[in-house]
Amino acid sequence: MFRLTVLLIVLFPLTLFAAEEEKTRLQAGAAKVNINPRNYPVSMTGSFQDRQATSAHDPLHARALVLKSGKTEIAFVVCDICLISRDIFDAAKQQASVKTGIPTSQMLTSATHTHTAPTSVPLAQCNPSPEYVQFLTESIAQSIIKAHGRLEPAKVAWTVAREPAEVNNRRWYVKEGGIRPNPFGKTTDKVRMNPPRGSDLLVKPAGPTDPDISILSVQYADGRPLALLANYSLHYVGGLPPNQLSADYFGEFARQIKKQLGADDTFIGIMSNGASGDINNYNFREPRPRAAVFERITTVAKVIADRTYQAVKSLKYRSDVSLEMQERTIDLGIRKPNADEVKYAQKLLADAKDPKRLTINEVYARETVRINKGPDSVNLKLQALRIGELGIVAIPCEVFAEIGLEIKQKSPLKPTFVIALANGYNGYLPTPEQHILQGYETWRSGWSYLEVDASNKINEQVFQMLNQLAD
Repeated sequence: MFRLTVLLIVLFPLTLFAAEEEKTRLQAGAAKVNINPRNYPVSMTGSFQDRQATSAHDPLHARALVLKSGKTEIAFVVCDICLISRDIFDAAKQQASVKTGIPTSQMLTSATHTHTAPTSVPLAQCNPSPEYVQFLTESIAQSIIKAHGRLEPAKVAWTVAREPAEVNNRRWYVKEGGIRPNPFGKTTDKVRMNPPRGSDLLVKPAGPTDPDISILSVQYADGRPLALLANYSLHYVGGLPPNQLSADYFGEFARQIKKQLGADDTFIGIMSNGASGDINNYNFREPRPRAAVFERITTVAKVIADRTYQAVKSLKYRSDVSLEMQERTIDLGIRKPNADEVKYAQKLLADAKDPKRLTINEVYARETVRINKGPDSVNLKLQALRIGELGIVAIPCEVFAEIGLEIKQKSPLKPTFVIALANGYNGYLPTPEQHILQGYETWRSGWSYLEVDASNKINEQVFQMLNQLAD
């Protein structure tokens, strides 16, 4: 009897430990939902003038990945859309939460920023179809619901690869005479966005680039590829006809990495946009020859997929990974025009020849008047999460590269990366120093309106969350 009691005492903790270990073993599920519009023509975001798409070159998707460890569930969704409002994301999250039980605060939703996608938010002279907004909202929710329904035992690994050749800072110091008047009638800008490539006006870029390809790779328990979430700080690539929709290199990467991994049709590849607010694919010093339609997109996607495959093929995967996520909001000020700027804008609009098709300067004039009448502050949603030792930050802006680099450098979680255009859209996020230089990304509008010190205030909140997650 004594021996039996001792044996039970020894085995009982081991049984409990095994049960607890099983509870914390990772599960994952992934899915994609086609978000191509059902009716054409459709307005496309990404230009000052409204462009009407009459067809799609390639499919657009909402791509979802759900992870579960213990009682914690986290959902990612990346949509092949230029930008998505917080209202749309919040409504989609609520729908998905009702069906899955995942708290909305543990859903990270983002847009890729392809400039050839249906308009989902009024911007410049582009206006969305209400029917498409409803369809997009429901599709985002469905992607989470489907991914959640496919949860099964899985394992993960993460790493960082590098590809510096495909990212270039698009803000440049130029020689005297290279600065043109801005839309407010001033020549006070100290840098120029997208100056002529190969021009002798070029002096030096106004900021850094981030060459990292951050990678979260997910496998089924038997080692088959389940999903791969990548992150690269490249605005978009482009090179399509003016009337066609496309997921740009983000969608092509998903196809390329599936091929590289030899994955089956259950695999979901996902490319998210990093801190790319001032980054594009143009080589300003040594311009490339003109490419055929979709050629440059395919080339960039293949390069990134190649680097990704080389980085993940020898990774060691784990199933004993814990998950944790934090969400908080922050109120930030809106930059307001002064009386002279409002007066200048009102005159431009009064003299406009065609109020239904404004010039670029007139668009900025309308933005000036609108912002002057609007609220003084705006509320932003920020997130940080931990997957094992990997950190991910979500910011609802077009984040400048140097901000993303600072987060990566100072984060206690290694590695860490930033998913931009996440959980809403609040325009460009330059540093205070970049605001001093002015230039396109700082011109006050519906796509650049946050207070000058916004990046510092956002980073303060981000680092607080990251430090708490690391503890």
